[in-house]
Parts: sequence; structure tokens; C-alpha cells
Amino acid sequence: MSHNPEVLWAQRSDKVYLTVALPDAKDISVKCEPQGLFTFSALGSQGKLFEFSLELYGKVVPEYRKNVGLRNIIFSIQKEERSWWPRILKSEEKPAPYIKVDWNKWCDEDEDEEVNSEAASDDESAFVDEDCESSDDDGLLYLPDLEKARNN
Repeated sequence: MSHNPEVLWAQRSDKVYLTVALPDAKDISVKCEPQGLFTFSALGSQGKLFEFSLELYGKVVPEYRKNVGLRNIIFSIQKEERSWWPRILKSEEKPAPYIKVDWNKWCDEDEDEEVNSEAASDDESAFVDEDCESSDDDGLLYLPDLEKARNN
């Protein structure tokens, strides 16, 4: 019997990120087809089979980039056409409970344009670290002093 790993997703106008939360994955097998069918299977740490298949909203370039870490596997999948998808899956039904939005990589359309205009680098570090969040390491949101803002 197979299990479904947690799958987090985020998008940019030109690509989709899928993060599969599967610690110590082995025998990873992935298939990405141009019409948008993405199939994944791997063995978990205790030899359990984890697999899923997603019919993505739009067409994609079959070549993808993969970064395997200790706790997860991150996929960067290039969209065939630059556009914002209204959802990750072609189906309008609610996605399975193991498919969730990756808020750490999430970026709105207007933020994506700013990121693309600032840096056009497409190296591995940008693939892993690219995001639209503030640069605060501790995750605290910076709010300027309201009194100073009113006086200006």
C-alpha cells in the first residue's frame, strides 16, 4: 500500500515549485510530461512507498530541476507559457489534503515582476533561496514607528 507525502506548491509567472516533504527518501522516481502530468514515487525512511500524481493546471517543459535535501525534495518546473495559474491543478475540485500552499515560497503577481526585474540570475542558489519575503532572519515583521511616519 502506498502513502501520499505532503506536497507544498508555489508559483512564479514562469515556473512552479513543488516541495515534497519526505525525510531520507530513497529510490526517487519522477516523471514530468509536457501536458502537465507530474508523477512522483520514492521509498521513505522505513521502506514505505510514497507516491502521488498531479495533473498540473497548464502545460510545462518536461525537463525539471531537483534539489534533494535531508527532509524534502524541491522541484522547479518550467511553465510552457509565462502566466499565473489560478490554481495548481487542472481540476476545479478541492485538492487532496496532502497538497498545500508553500507560503515560504509564495509570491504575488506584482511581487514576481519586481523580483524578475531586479535579478535575472537562474543559478541553483536562486532556485533554492528565491522568495519574496522580507529578509528578516528571525521571521519578525518590521513595522516603522507610526508616530514618525505620521510626522513625515
